[in-house]
Amino acid sequence: MENHLQDASLVAAYISGKESALEVLINRHSQRVYSFIFSKVFDRDIAEDIFQDTFIKVINTLKRGNYNEEGKFLPWVMRIAHNLVIDHFRKNTRMPKFEANDDFNIFSVIGDPSLNAEKQIIKDQVETDIRKLVEELPEDQKEVLVMRMYKDMSFKEIADQTDVSINTALGRMRYAIINLRKLVEKNNIVLTN
Repeated sequence: MENHLQDASLVAAYISGKESALEVLINRHSQRVYSFIFSKVFDRDIAEDIFQDTFIKVINTLKRGNYNEEGKFLPWVMRIAHNLVIDHFRKNTRMPKFEANDDFNIFSVIGDPSLNAEKQIIKDQVETDIRKLVEELPEDQKEVLVMRMYKDMSFKEIADQTDVSINTALGRMRYAIINLRKLVEKNNIVLTN
């Protein structure tokens, strides 16, 4: 019966003591919330940690009676997840900065357009080095990374073009980023100014 209730009714039921209502809410929205987090961090363990922290915060807020987003449960949860992702990147300065375009971009850690001439030369060299490293990735990972970073394609477009599921495309991108980071470290390429 609870499965047919609106989010707002389930929230009210949970606040009034019906624990099972929260389980329905989490099951209903978990895939969307987790996919959003994973699309930012590209790491399953980190995504799961942030996902759990998100719902711990949700539970604590509901239990304290501080929830007042009437009828807007999912956008509220997504905002909490978004803030926790930003907190994660702030705490891990070696990780890329969280940019306004909502996407991971390895070049965002290199610099900005206001670099002076000498730094611009270094930046260009690093980008050239990174492009060479991309060539060393396994073909399926390289394909997804190039489509995403250089062709600015969505994961749906990448999935359609490579004839795989969106989850597979996301997984390949995740491994491409992990392997690219390893190659960057192995080749001693400095990604900060």
